[in-house]
Amino acid sequence: MNYRVPLQDIRFVMNELAGLEALLQLPGFEELSPDLVEAVLEENARFVEQAIAPLNRVGDTQPAQWADGAVKTSPGFKAAFGEFANGGWQGLLHEQSIGGQGLPKLVGASAGENLNAANLAFALCPLLTDGVIEALTAVGTEAQQQRYIPPMLQGRWTGTMNLTEPQAGSDLAQVATRAVRQDDGSYRLSGQKIFITYGEHDMAENIVHLVLARTPDAPKGVKGISLFIVPKFLVNDDGSTGARNDVWCASLEHKLGIHGSPTAVLLYGSGKGEVGEGAVGYLVGEENRGLEYMFIMMNAARFAVGIQGVAVSERALQHALEYARERLQGQALEGSDGPVAIVNHPDVQRMLMTMKALTEGARSLAYVAAAANDVSRHHPDQQERSRNKAMYEYLVPVVKGFSTELSVEVATLGLQVHGGMGFIEETGAAQYYRDARILPIYEGTTAIQANDFVGRKVLRDGGKVASQLAADMRATARQVDEAAAGAGQNADGLALIARQLDAATDAYEKATRYILEHARDGLRGVFTGSVPYLKLAGVAHAGWQMARASLACQAHTQKGDATGFHEQKFATCVFYAAYILPRAGALCASIVEGELANRYAASALAT
Repeated sequence: MNYRVPLQDIRFVMNELAGLEALLQLPGFEELSPDLVEAVLEENARFVEQAIAPLNRVGDTQPAQWADGAVKTSPGFKAAFGEFANGGWQGLLHEQSIGGQGLPKLVGASAGENLNAANLAFALCPLLTDGVIEALTAVGTEAQQQRYIPPMLQGRWTGTMNLTEPQAGSDLAQVATRAVRQDDGSYRLSGQKIFITYGEHDMAENIVHLVLARTPDAPKGVKGISLFIVPKFLVNDDGSTGARNDVWCASLEHKLGIHGSPTAVLLYGSGKGEVGEGAVGYLVGEENRGLEYMFIMMNAARFAVGIQGVAVSERALQHALEYARERLQGQALEGSDGPVAIVNHPDVQRMLMTMKALTEGARSLAYVAAAANDVSRHHPDQQERSRNKAMYEYLVPVVKGFSTELSVEVATLGLQVHGGMGFIEETGAAQYYRDARILPIYEGTTAIQANDFVGRKVLRDGGKVASQLAADMRATARQVDEAAAGAGQNADGLALIARQLDAATDAYEKATRYILEHARDGLRGVFTGSVPYLKLAGVAHAGWQMARASLACQAHTQKGDATGFHEQKFATCVFYAAYILPRAGALCASIVEGELANRYAASALAT
């Protein structure tokens, strides 16, 4: 199946929901125009459709290969990464002051979605590199920025994030990699890191590892972690690569999905380089503040993984829809002379529309969050910057958790649309499920996102941001209800959307109140419901954006310039309201009524 970038929906969300035109008026974006953004979108679509998407199946069936510490990536990946680098795509988001192109995060979100939809395994390499660039831009010294950032922006070098160790998992307090200071101010690192995406590969001249480690006298726990730059090859004063550092790829993991992405086990200090024993590393910022610095990279990566969820959902949707339109099986319910395409069967339509509604709802939410980040950085009014910063930070765990969880649902529905053929690898539908399954796990599981959402985003500010968003949702519901009065043929649909958005907002507010009130009584019950609460927020906030989309479609209808796209979009908004928004009530009930069940949980799980 050929992937096609959903440019119509991307343009609609950017312009009608995320406010692209107003965004381009902000300081820092003066040189940009809607025509320039459109040119970027079209060129990005051409590039990913022609150069990257055809390699998706290749990476799945011909994974990266390890031999004696070296990794050869899937056929075609190296050449495609060269095209990616030459096209300047790595620098799209980053500030012009460091050599980037300085485009809004909103535009970067779209380009990132398209790259990931074309080939998720390939896209992981630039995703991690973006995070390294962002971290060094924020906390690296000027010398470190000048040495490491330009080659990464140019695509000559790539970057990784080294957190996890065999004994640590997500508990970074258990990190044991050791860093010993040398007389010249550098450090020597020794230890083992696992699950390192693109920790070794053949696509770039050098790899810049950001590594969490402990100095000998560091305090215990997360307070004793420092952050280090450890390049695969040391860098000479003229910027050229020098001696091979003592960081070695011991093996690659054999995984359920994303086969084209080499996930490395890295040994630091095994004596296999050209620098003696111990990998040469350079401290970033101050000792014992490494986790704080790494969170800069992790937060960027978490949003990007949420975009991956949207991307895989879009790819699975396109695959299933194409199959359903071509597959002839069964008679039409109304009667037919022969078999009909299965897209005509009611339950297949329900599955496809669920896939479409979830995908487009998640895209809308993610793009609106990206625009809030842009406003928080560029708006001239401090109050507006602060309000949008709080909104973006609030939505990041929702975008990550909700979008990735639904990607598994969408990919599973895609298999179901294919029937038995979906379980056969040759159809290609199974790859989306296998690839999607990692998304709710890496860069912080859904539970980690949900605990952050409840603890740092809701409890810390007493539900202030949640309350403001609920008020905005109420206002949208009223607007939709008012629009229904004179909507003609769309009146019933708008009335349904208004009614269901109000009900979802009720559930959202009720669950938020429960969390705020019961946190005083003990956190176990509250955090047992943290994942349902995050999912509820995702369902409600995405539904809010779909309600706003219905208003935009209705406005085009009234102006007389509505197209077939607007009719289809409006239908998807109605479907979201009817089939997806009611989930909010059930999720709220599981949070509020779950306290009693939680009392029995320990005994139910006891051995």
